Amino acid sequence: MWGTPAVREAVAAWFARRRGVPGLDPDGVMPTPGSKELVAWLPTLLGLGPGDVVVHPLVAYPTYDVGARLAGAAPLPLDDVASLPSPVVDLPGGGTGRVRLVWLNSPSNPTGAVDDVRRLAEVVAWAREHDVVVAGDECYAELGWTRAGTGAPGAEVAVDVDERGDLVPPSVLDPRATGGDSRGVLSVYSLSKQSNLAGYRAAFVAGCPALVRHLVGVRKHAGVIVPRPVQEVLRTALGDDAHVAEQKERYRARRAVLRDALAAAGGRVERSDAGLYLWTTFDEPAMDTVTRLADRGVLVAPGSFYGAAGERHVRVALTATDERVSAAAERLSG
Repeated sequence: MWGTPAVREAVAAWFARRRGVPGLDPDGVMPTPGSKELVAWLPTLLGLGPGDVVVHPLVAYPTYDVGARLAGAAPLPLDDVASLPSPVVDLPGGGTGRVRLVWLNSPSNPTGAVDDVRRLAEVVAWAREHDVVVAGDECYAELGWTRAGTGAPGAEVAVDVDERGDLVPPSVLDPRATGGDSRGVLSVYSLSKQSNLAGYRAAFVAGCPALVRHLVGVRKHAGVIVPRPVQEVLRTALGDDAHVAEQKERYRARRAVLRDALAAAGGRVERSDAGLYLWTTFDEPAMDTVTRLADRGVLVAPGSFYGAAGERHVRVALTATDERVSAAAERLSG
């Protein structure tokens, strides 16, 4: 359940090399069969239940909400958790609860927004003051883009860039956010995006060794284990940066094609600073856009699927083949 020493050491080395997190303890690493499973069950594994609250972003992947409900806890969409004076909060449906877990998602699915170190540090500090666990879902971290042309008002954040000028999204485990102490903090990562390994279910959670030991202790009784061959795939892929760069260039080309086509069709791409999606608005209800684009043979996801705050946006994926992306662009531009 804990993973082989070799794979846990490979994860620690990858964090040092690619994520700016030196000295990660391999005992604070656990492979998982994909990241979605861990996201869905983390509240349950941490022992949350009625009266507990799981905070997640206002616009967010639905599994954060579902995972809270599976545990009997209450999900709370909230972006500014660090501004709360207390972990005891009023719930939208009435009553109160105590925040026990905060999900961060940077880069965001679906918006592509990136949290900077300052915000990460504020959330970690608030959580430690109130004995709250912070979990960062960081599965798109290797897919940072430039902000040019994204048109997101007020989106500027202090994030490092690489030699090409691409954003380098920081990890919640970045020592600038944690002070070099991973206590109470977890990072969830998957190779589905960076390495195109979705079918392999190759992922991991890393960070606080005490929390990881707790997760291992519970999961071994549930028989949740990543098969040894998949662990070897995980170890090998994390040690090979070249294929990640190659895959990123495929997405970069598709992104440029679709971004131009969406603009020609009257859309406006916002945020989308990282990840595999273009968060787009046509200044109308999301389902109107979905219907209109479907009439052209282009399928997109309504932003309302990710929360009420996304009701005037759609999520356009970069994951189709080059041929299908080109066909979609022709239909949008025609």
